Amino acid sequence: MSRFTLTKGLYLYPTPSGAYHAISLKENDKSRSFLQSVLKEKQTPELNITNLKRLMASDDEEKCMELLLDCQKLGWVQGLTERLEYPKASLETILPDLLDKVSASGKVLLADSHGFYLACNGLDREVAEDLSALSADIATVHERRSELLMDNMGLTSHAWSLVDAAGNSNVGFWPLYIGDQRFVICIFGVPYFNRPEFVSLIWTLSIRYAEEAQ
Repeated sequence: MSRFTLTKGLYLYPTPSGAYHAISLKENDKSRSFLQSVLKEKQTPELNITNLKRLMASDDEEKCMELLLDCQKLGWVQGLTERLEYPKASLETILPDLLDKVSASGKVLLADSHGFYLACNGLDREVAEDLSALSADIATVHERRSELLMDNMGLTSHAWSLVDAAGNSNVGFWPLYIGDQRFVICIFGVPYFNRPEFVSLIWTLSIRYAEEAQ
């Protein structure tokens, strides 16, 4: 019998920091795989041991509960009292509004690994195209040098930035790994990754590209 008990009547949902943890690295661990599984659900899954075992791909009840507790302590997962459904509108319809909410300046774009932007907000076409191409180059360099940056130098950040003379970021680039796809979100000024819209953005992309991979 497990030494843990689950609160009844709750639904699993990543926090903004949990959503970022889920997609910030190409390499997976148990917590990242669990959060990715939750983000592939079209409805927030009910918090029960059956769902935990399925989402964690494990039959060991004790280990499932321990992993859930670890994610809770790190602030990566939360329990909602009401079930949510993922945004069902087309990407072209919902991405611009979601992107706008995760940027203080309103100038933001989402680009794919080929250097083409899926959506942008507050930028003209020429700037968006140039930044998308640049984001693909930066993401490629990041993957090639990530071992140096994170292991040898002890850096934990996965973002790149163009800074001014005072060291303030003018434009930031964050690689996002969703399924087999790599994206880059490019933001002028301060990012708002601590907002619910960021989770909705990652949830939408996770559902859409998980379906395409099937």
